Amino acid sequence: MKLAIREIRAGLRSGQFSARELASRALAHAGAENPKTNAYLHLTPERALAAADAVDAQLARGEDPGPLAGVPIAVKDVILTKDIRTTCGSRLLEHYVAPYDATAIMRVEQAGAVIVGKTNCDEFAMGSSNENSAFGPVRNPVDLERVPGGSSGGSAAVVAQGTAVVSLGSDTGGSIRQPASFCGIVGVTPTYGRVSRYGLTAFASSLDHIGPFGGSVHDAAAVLEAIAGRDPMDATSAFAPVPSYTAGLTGDVRGMRIGLPKEYFAGLASETGDLIARGVDTLRRLGCEVHEVSLPHTEYAIPCYYVICTAEASSNLARYDGVRYTSRSANGETLIDMYRNTRGEGFGAECKRRIMLGTYVLSAGYYDAYYIKAQRVRTLIARDFSNAFQQVDAIIAPVSPFPAFKLGEKLDDPMQMYLSDIYTITGSLAGIPCMSVPCGATAAGLPVGMQILCNHFEEAAMFRLAHAFENSGDT
Repeated sequence: MKLAIREIRAGLRSGQFSARELASRALAHAGAENPKTNAYLHLTPERALAAADAVDAQLARGEDPGPLAGVPIAVKDVILTKDIRTTCGSRLLEHYVAPYDATAIMRVEQAGAVIVGKTNCDEFAMGSSNENSAFGPVRNPVDLERVPGGSSGGSAAVVAQGTAVVSLGSDTGGSIRQPASFCGIVGVTPTYGRVSRYGLTAFASSLDHIGPFGGSVHDAAAVLEAIAGRDPMDATSAFAPVPSYTAGLTGDVRGMRIGLPKEYFAGLASETGDLIARGVDTLRRLGCEVHEVSLPHTEYAIPCYYVICTAEASSNLARYDGVRYTSRSANGETLIDMYRNTRGEGFGAECKRRIMLGTYVLSAGYYDAYYIKAQRVRTLIARDFSNAFQQVDAIIAPVSPFPAFKLGEKLDDPMQMYLSDIYTITGSLAGIPCMSVPCGATAAGLPVGMQILCNHFEEAAMFRLAHAFENSGDT
């Protein structure tokens, strides 16, 4: 389903199709295509058709059903959907049915969107390839022998495959931008606090974001516009006003100052580097001023990130003990045995690895040496961006050092897998808005994304730059 949001709105208004017809087509297409990619864990036909009928009824009454009216949307299975299973890609939550909707879910449905299904993901959003799901890996629609990226690989794959028009994912250290790059679509990580985390299953609470995927910058901007804004149910959500991102897509970026961090481009001599350089040349041709900037603490980002995220994961995942939410082990004669066996049988290898690392860095004698030190480094990384944004309006960087790799290629080497996030975790640590926009493909036909990073709550400028680049004719 390659329709854009504007085309859907026009088709509904003209009577070319109804929302129910569109939803039925999306569900049928998803059902037929999903065996190829395993991108959906489950479809939601009853909810989708009920939402579509509501849109049709509003249109029949002459009412405006909302900016996302009739748009088929898929949702990563770490975001709670009332009365629908939310598994987080884990055997522990295989049968868990959420009792309420996440704020982002309520807002997309209030805007008229039609939820067609929940997408596969790395277990509890921990991974960079979508091979850590308890329900099997997701395959990249561009090349079925390659990964779609992670942890939001399912949400990226359904948009790239055309079984949803847009989707929601979550990003902790690059889990929206990297899959978007690997699948050749647009993915947006908003400013931390721009979108409510209420109803998002926690991995690392100080780093988690909900953000959109779309086939175009306009579609991603429209979804973020619908879900952004203060939420009294999330104390970390920001009071900052939400502008009309779509109205700001003027195409005029003349005079914008673009920064190229020298630490990101050192040694990037590959097809990826060549495509990013070509993208920078396009921005220069569009009237942007290009400057070199420095982010000197970048080299410490990976150890800093993995100390903080594993520590928070260890704390957040302690709640999955077989008593309240989860499946429970049938083995064990004592309460302690039940805890141990439930967690041992239920968590996958990557979750166990991160829980152990996080428990270690939070333990007595190591908290100051690791966790507190990592938080100090995080402050320095955020300060690097703050200093850079005094000189430039946006920063351009790669999303990943390489395009989508083959299934199984890095699964047995956690360090190589972690290094695939080297260009995305700095923005996550700083809490700034970042996005991936397609900037071409390698000789093998594998998509490559260009990353755009802006200062806090400057999503409008980020979208304007990405939209101008997208429409330059050079991507």
